[in-house]
Amino acid sequence: MFDYSNPYTLRTEVTEGIMHYYVSFKDGQAVLRETEVSRPVYLEFCRFVKQERNLRRWDERHTEQSDLTDESLYSRALNPPKSVEETVFDSQRDERLRQAIEDLPEVQRRRFILYHEFGLTYEQIAEMEGCSKVSAFRSVNRAKEKIKEAIKNF
Repeated sequence: MFDYSNPYTLRTEVTEGIMHYYVSFKDGQAVLRETEVSRPVYLEFCRFVKQERNLRRWDERHTEQSDLTDESLYSRALNPPKSVEETVFDSQRDERLRQAIEDLPEVQRRRFILYHEFGLTYEQIAEMEGCSKVSAFRSVNRAKEKIKEAIKNF
């Protein structure tokens, strides 16, 4: 049986107690030829077959990495890239949010930024502003409500 992944096949035959070694191959005209070879040549062909099989297996194990396309990489990414529409939408939303924060009264804006951007607690804000914890809490919550209202229809 001819193996199309190899250009040749190997076989042995025992005749009158003597081992004979054969190599079969197709010539340039696609005619199957078989020739007898010596034991060292036959063993060398066997080594080539084994080496080629190992290389083929190595290729099979690593083919997936070489077949990766941009699309398959994006689908596997932890944070896949955004589409143009998503990028534009995010940009418009961010601009509207920035404008809503900018339109807040000075005290609410400052307390809102201290709480959300700098991660300060209401106690820390109250201490900095010289007001009560409840006052800082109410200012931040009013600012949140105003911002929600400003971007609600977006």
